[in-house]
Amino acid sequence: MGALGVTIARIAPGEMDLRWPYAPHLCQQNGFLHAGVMASVADSANGYAAFTLAPPDHDVLAVEFKINLLEPAVGEWFEARGRVVRPGRTLTTCEARVVAGGSGGEEKLIALMLSTIIIRAVRR
Repeated sequence: MGALGVTIARIAPGEMDLRWPYAPHLCQQNGFLHAGVMASVADSANGYAAFTLAPPDHDVLAVEFKINLLEPAVGEWFEARGRVVRPGRTLTTCEARVVAGGSGGEEKLIALMLSTIIIRAVRR
């Protein structure tokens, strides 16, 4: 995430917001943020949201996810807001909403991701 310029904007139990600035090298040929970048950050936001509820000595891994790209991704900054929808002992369901924003405070929903995350004991 560091290579993408991603930082933690907010963290709470079952929630993780990850923010990153617009950068031309993260865009596709039309100047829109690349879908792969959005998917990577949304996946991390959901994984870390699930991780905030995981027991000690446990880790998380994505089992599957689906992303809907709703609008061309244009903005001065972007944020993936991961939320636990249904926690579980083994499988947790999360949703990430990816928004694009600007200096005027406006935000636009550009993508939705639904993820299933497995909670597993760390093996030593």
